[in-house]
Amino acid sequence: MRCANFIVKKPMVIGHECAGIIEEVGSQVKSLAVGDRVALEPGISCQRCNLCRDGRYNLCPEMKFFGSPPTNGSLANKVVHPANLCFRLPDNVGLEEGAMCEPLSVGVHACRRAEVGPETNVLIIGAGPIGLVTLLAARAFGAPRIVIVDVDDRRLSIAKNLGADEIVQVSTNIQDAQEEVVKIQNAMALRIDVSFDCVGFNKTMSTALSATGAGGKVCLIGLAQSEMTIPLTPAAAREVDVIGIFRYRNTWPLCIEFLRTGKIDVKRLITHRCGFSQKGIEDGFQTSAGGGSAIKVMFNL
Repeated sequence: MRCANFIVKKPMVIGHECAGIIEEVGSQVKSLAVGDRVALEPGISCQRCNLCRDGRYNLCPEMKFFGSPPTNGSLANKVVHPANLCFRLPDNVGLEEGAMCEPLSVGVHACRRAEVGPETNVLIIGAGPIGLVTLLAARAFGAPRIVIVDVDDRRLSIAKNLGADEIVQVSTNIQDAQEEVVKIQNAMALRIDVSFDCVGFNKTMSTALSATGAGGKVCLIGLAQSEMTIPLTPAAAREVDVIGIFRYRNTWPLCIEFLRTGKIDVKRLITHRCGFSQKGIEDGFQTSAGGGSAIKVMFNL
């Protein structure tokens, strides 16, 4: 069995979006205490390689990441984790919101990489959980106008309720791409400065490259396909930059601040809650796999 580029060789614990209450600390830990409520950043880097020393620890080749084989994840009653990757939550931020710092971090890191700001008109392709947190992050970074695109009208309705200025429903047929680009550009009514592809298919990346204005940026977040056939040459001729992201780095403090101040509200993304029992786990995964109205399914231990 494979999980992206990781090979699952034996049964393992999954999960990497988590928060909890500290029950015990090491003798050298001074920054945290028993009883603190914390959000956990799930990746432990080596802190020795060139990438780690350069501050790009999310790209560490020795990363041990919750739920990525062979590292067990956080869907458990207890985990042991480095203190520097445990971030204390303010009194007005709940544990569920703390767990949501993980997916929100993807959107925050993407907005940083693409340099989103108050003069950046943003296109988001894909209204799944990552597309929706990218919408919230882009707005928090000051994006004045955001258009979001998806094939599912239910997800688009959610995006609209979360603050998207315009929504555009598209098909899965790549033959429709050019006609849809015109619809997207008309919906924006302004130059598209940054496009986030939160899916990662030939069609979605082709749409992003074609819709983005000259001198703009396309940020590939979704990694559905390992290889693509895309119109790169026309985009290059318009000096459209292509940016990749992988997970995140140094995002938890900003995510927590967005939550503390109310600049971002992630609670609206939590659509289902389940207990930590055999039945609860099975129900939760069935709900998530079924799609429909499910965005984020939260397990409360």
